[in-house]
Amino acid sequence: MRILGINAIFHDPAAALIVDGEVVAAAEEERFNRRKHGKPAVSFAAWELPEQSARWCLETADLDPADLDAVGYSYDPALVDHSLDGLDPSWETLRTTYARRAPMFLRAALPGLDPRIVRFVRHHVAHAASSGLCGPFPDSAVLVSDGRGEATSYLAGEYRDGKLEELASQALPHSLGLRYEDLTEHLGFHRSSDEYKVMALASYGTPRFLPAMRERIFATGDGGFHADGIEWTDHAPRRSASGELLQEHADLAASLQRRLEELLLELAEWLYRRTGQSRLTMAGGVALNCVANTRLYAEGPFEEIWVQPAAGDAGTALGAAATVATELGERPAPMPGADLGRGFTDAQLRQALDRAMVRYERPADVAVAAAEALTADKIVAWFCGRAEYGPRALGHRSLLAHPGQAANLERLNDVKGREQFRPVAPMVLAERAGELFGRGPIPSPYMLFVHDVAPVWRDRVPAVTHVDGTARIQTVDRADEPLLARMLTEFEARTGLPVVVNTSLNTAGRPMVDSPRDVLECFGASPIDVLVLGPFVVRRP
Repeated sequence: MRILGINAIFHDPAAALIVDGEVVAAAEEERFNRRKHGKPAVSFAAWELPEQSARWCLETADLDPADLDAVGYSYDPALVDHSLDGLDPSWETLRTTYARRAPMFLRAALPGLDPRIVRFVRHHVAHAASSGLCGPFPDSAVLVSDGRGEATSYLAGEYRDGKLEELASQALPHSLGLRYEDLTEHLGFHRSSDEYKVMALASYGTPRFLPAMRERIFATGDGGFHADGIEWTDHAPRRSASGELLQEHADLAASLQRRLEELLLELAEWLYRRTGQSRLTMAGGVALNCVANTRLYAEGPFEEIWVQPAAGDAGTALGAAATVATELGERPAPMPGADLGRGFTDAQLRQALDRAMVRYERPADVAVAAAEALTADKIVAWFCGRAEYGPRALGHRSLLAHPGQAANLERLNDVKGREQFRPVAPMVLAERAGELFGRGPIPSPYMLFVHDVAPVWRDRVPAVTHVDGTARIQTVDRADEPLLARMLTEFEARTGLPVVVNTSLNTAGRPMVDSPRDVLECFGASPIDVLVLGPFVVRRP
């Protein structure tokens, strides 16, 4: 069975391909067209078909569009309620019309595709499937929370034997994701894009507006919640994009963040009582809030939690494909990892270097070369293997630095052109992580939880220790990532530190690099000292 999944309705257009029950490829369109989140400069909603990523998925499996058995589209226009308060009827009508015509748009983008094989999959069901069907557990409770789907913002249920039983949902306009987006915009950031900045800013604040948040955001006892009617200006003035960040802004961020965590704990308790499951899988944009995920893990009722690494809307492409595959009698195997995007052969990488006319070398071991550069406090761009699916750089499209130099936090934020309150993350071998980091789950390969940094290590790795004493770690398994593991081992042998700084290889407002051309342009335009491109090394003169 050959099933293509498509997300193309809100943001983060993406495509994914499942062949004979195996996830073989998945990628966001932004990696190809270089428009972050698929958004043009003048609109929040691009409704962009992932034409390039879909074609690439098919090429990866040597398939033509006519070879597909089905296409899953992660939005069902028949479920839209145009009468919902807070929604613009004309806008929803336009969106629904676009979605209904998606089969014809896909036929035009992928000549040979039969539009009759396109199946609409409810948005939150696609989210749920991306974690419940594509995650590591045969059965699990599942929790999905984001801005919105067709008419809801939340789903709670469980998967047993590949079948989803939905136990609760929440109708719009009540939405945890939309309220977080509202605050993101109020604080001068881009909604549906910069919510992680609010989470980072919250660490600098005191939740003194929490009582007001509890009055407006609360569980309703039936698996749902109320989340509406918040007047942000009652607590902090609206900030322009270039305006000064005030303490009130940080306090407001801290208050909403804390209330989000509290409510998710209440919803998880309800779901646990209903299902009796010991394992929870999560997806939806809210599941990218790693601080809230850690509170669920540390204080919630579930023994294990797995979060889809592409938890945002990009992941619904995979979930739609998985849902359709299961409906057709072929439950997919767990996704093999997040490295489901484009990869390049050594010959292709060498050709790109020759075309760019830059001097390069091929050392005996790039892991050793990178470790030596990092020991000398160089910033290293690391481009190796297939690109990651989702928003986290996991050692395939990463910027690396020495964690023992406190100044490297400011230095990396300057390289990337982003706010100085933003943290960077530590990469650590899985077998060493327990010595340095606590509270969150280990292993943690997808950078979706925060961990307390052991007090004895905080002064030794200041670049990766956030202001609240935590770090969003990525654990590296030797069997899965032998090259990264060797680099970490070589770095520790030279410095005594089993950690390397890891942040995404991009600059502010741009998607992560994906191709050799992308990374060479980034290297040429940014103060990066060393580029590791597969087996090759480029050094700035």
